[in-house]
Amino acid sequence: MIKIETFVVNPIQENCYVISDETKECVIIDCGALSESEQKAIITYIKEEKLRPVHNLGTHGHLDHHFGDAVIEKVFKLKPEVEKGDAVLMQSPKEAARHMFGMELPEDLPAGNLSLTAEGDINFGSHVFQVIPTPGHSQGSVSFYCAKENIVFTGDTLFKGSIGRTDFPGGNRFQIISSLRRLAQLPDATVVYPGHGPQTTIGYELAHNPYMDR
Repeated sequence: MIKIETFVVNPIQENCYVISDETKECVIIDCGALSESEQKAIITYIKEEKLRPVHNLGTHGHLDHHFGDAVIEKVFKLKPEVEKGDAVLMQSPKEAARHMFGMELPEDLPAGNLSLTAEGDINFGSHVFQVIPTPGHSQGSVSFYCAKENIVFTGDTLFKGSIGRTDFPGGNRFQIISSLRRLAQLPDATVVYPGHGPQTTIGYELAHNPYMDR
């Protein structure tokens, strides 16, 4: 049995997920926790549930999904794992903070482990996440699909009724449409956990999202 805990964090209301199962191993997806209270809430939950984090995964390299990486590395000794297409975003977080958010980061963030590929499944506990390349919002955007539980974490590629922006550096409208068609091949009942906003399903998006088709 899988358990998904959602933390809505930072001024952009980003969704950070902690996913665990009966083994007590867990993965963290998109730890964008910026404030001390947000970071503390995630760490407290993990410790109170007696979970053992084994991966800190990033659906892409945009900073609002990585504000909490430094504290995750400090407490749990995990570097963020992202796809190599977003290497430049992960290697220059202070520059990204100034450019995208007009802010100064109080501390450096870990550059990350550029290891995510379509061939490299993510294993934790009794579950496996398939890494699905979904570029378009950024060059290195990926989604994490668990067939056993019929769930997918889409980052900023697919939202309920909408899609991610493609006007940031590295964004590409043609690529994101191709990525959405790839996601559309998942079963209709697949529950979508996006990087922002409420969850949805592939079937709902095919019926209501103008960007989705098979």
